[in-house]
Order: sequence, then structure tokens, then C-alpha cells
Amino acid sequence: MDASLVDGLWAGYDSFCALGLDLDLTRGKPSAEQLDLSEALLSLPGPGIHHDGCGTDIRNYGGLDGLPELRAIFAELLGVPVEQLLALGNASLTLMHDALAYACLWGVPGSPRPWGREPIKFLCPTPGYDRHFALCEAFGIEMIAVPNLPDGPDVEAVAALAVADPDIKGLWVVPTYANPDGSTISEDAARRLAAMPTAAPDFRIFWDNAYFAHHLTAVETPTVNILALAAAAGNPDRPLLFASTSKMTFPGAGVAFFAGSPANATWYRQHLSKQAIGPDKVNQLRHVMFLRDANGVRAHMRRHREILAPKFAAVDRALTERLGAPGSSGATWTRPRGGYFVSLDVLPGTAGRVVELAANAGVALTPAGSTHPYGRDPLDSNIRLAPSMPPLPEVEQAMKVVALCVALAAAEAN
Repeated sequence: MDASLVDGLWAGYDSFCALGLDLDLTRGKPSAEQLDLSEALLSLPGPGIHHDGCGTDIRNYGGLDGLPELRAIFAELLGVPVEQLLALGNASLTLMHDALAYACLWGVPGSPRPWGREPIKFLCPTPGYDRHFALCEAFGIEMIAVPNLPDGPDVEAVAALAVADPDIKGLWVVPTYANPDGSTISEDAARRLAAMPTAAPDFRIFWDNAYFAHHLTAVETPTVNILALAAAAGNPDRPLLFASTSKMTFPGAGVAFFAGSPANATWYRQHLSKQAIGPDKVNQLRHVMFLRDANGVRAHMRRHREILAPKFAAVDRALTERLGAPGSSGATWTRPRGGYFVSLDVLPGTAGRVVELAANAGVALTPAGSTHPYGRDPLDSNIRLAPSMPPLPEVEQAMKVVALCVALAAAEAN
């Protein structure tokens, strides 16, 4: 690159550093404006409203499966039988953790023995979700990276590995608007995952449906019905489905859901009954009253879209203005139709440097490597961008810095 152009990049970078910025694109949190959409929850269910539709006193113990009315709403949205859906605490991550704990201690339906009595391996679509990887590390589960493609995990790679090694017990899947690349699994890929032979008789797909309603465009991509596909393939127990309202209402005070085959639902309920007598039914009732029905959820999420879509457009605009169309300057990035992230691939060997440069200029990014198992990106090229939380002007400012840092790191490397 011409020395004068490099000098110009450094001059622009120094001007950003002089501003004393303090901007954060690290995690996919809803913004204060999004949280305000659910403010009415704080006044619900209201004085004297103590019972659900079945007459159960929501203030008391019991109701381990969660409120029937809320389960009915989300059974429709998730496309699962209501009797196979549990409405529980506030975080789906907790439910995934507990499912792993139950499996390690006691096994799952079809297990010849508890998982924890032998080595455990999981297949991890990459780039992927760092909290899935953290769960595996916490349980001592060996992670094997497989490519995440535009239509979901690389089925050929998954199938070849799963059929060859009985220690491979699971696969992570974020089916719709995956973290971080926004990909959505195709029905064909999901059908093949549901039907493929596996060496482990108790192989499980951890189907983390975190973003099924989080659309960024008017085209609302449907989620594949993995429970129906698995049942049709003769492997009804293979998927364990997780979802939540965390990015719909209040992340710290939402509702999480578990769904599975009748056997899996009974298995989860059986172990849950030893650690809880019932979920927060008061919170569940306020969600029923606030969201009302499945169409109420859809309308609520369209209001979220109105806030989020301009921020994602700002990310794409800043990168395009500085770097050209994706691929033209060696950097590529996703233009997701939903979810909470943009996946940015920079010149191999420079992702860590981009993050460092941005931090020095006052813009915090997720650490390079976070989208890979063990935090190790062999190409040092992928960066996850999370533009949801800052106000739009801050996103625009932060992305000007990020785009400049991408160009500057590439110039240093050439």
C-alpha cells in the first residue's frame, strides 16, 4: 500500500483516539429503548390477580411445567406439542447447563450409562456461540469444530464424525439467525441431521432456538421443526430444544423453555422436580397478560425490529464505505436477516490486531477467537460485532473506528 495512504490511515486513527471514546460492541444485549417496549410488565399482573386460567394460585408452590397459557403461546410459535414444552426460569442457558448436568450424572433416555462415566465430545459449528463453548469447557467436554455453512452445520462433516466415534454425544445448533453469522439451517440439512446414523445410541442435538422470532427484515424466516423431523426419522429423542423471551422482554426477568420428545420431556421434568417445586408463575402470568397470544409476540418483535434494523444497516454502511463491497478489500461480513450479530472476517492473521487497535481507540469488541472452541481461531480472522445495545449514533461512530482498524491492520500486514 502507498505510504501516503498508510499515513492517512494513521492520521485518521489518531484523530479517533483523541476523542476519548468509550463504546461497546461486545455482547448482544437489548438496548434501553428495546427494554422500554416491555415496561408494562412491571405493573402486571396487578393487585388481586392471583390465579391462572385453571384456577391455580400463581403465588404458591406447584405447576412444575409452567403456566398452561404461556406454554400454549410458545408451543404455537415453536411448532411443538404443548404437552412436550416446559416454561421454566429466566434463562435458556441455565436449562442447557442443567440438561448437560442431568446427562452427565444420569444419562438421557437411551443411554447405556451416565455420560460422565466416559469421555464426552461435542461437535461445535464454527464460527459459533462462545457460551456453548464455555459450557463444554465447564463440563470437561472435548470440542470438535465443524464448519458452519450458510444453510447450517456442515452435515457431511458432522455425519462422518458422529458415525465414527461413540464418545461424540452431542451437536450444538442455533437453527435460525445463528450466532454470529446469522445463518439459518435448511430443512434438508436438519432432516439429514435428524436421520443420520451415530455411533452413540444417545446422541443429542442441542437445538438452541434463541433467535427464532428476532427478524431484521419483513421476511420472517421460519424455523425448521426439528422435533417433527426427528420423529419421522425414527429418532424422536435426538433433539433437545431450548428458547427464551430473554431478548423479547427483560433478559433478567424473562421465561425460558425446554421442549423434546415425550421421553425427553419426562426425563427433564423428573430431574427438575428434585431441584425445584415450580417456576416463577407470577412472572409467567405477567408475560401472558402482556404478550396475549402468538400474534402478540409477533407484533412485539416487529417493534424490536424497528429499533434494531437501522443499527445493522449502519454496520454494513460503515464497512462498505471504508472497505468496499464484502470481499473487495479482503474483508467480508454478513448481512443477516435476523438475530443479534454480524460476523466480520478480516485478513487472516489480523483479527487480534483489529480488536487491539479498536480498544486503544475506545471501542470494545468481543475478543478475537471467541467464536471458536477454546477461543482459538486458527486463521485469526473472525470478529463478532454486536450492535444492538448502543444508541444508533454510537453504533455509527464505533463502526467508523472498526472499519478504519480493519484497513489499518491489513496495511500493517502487507
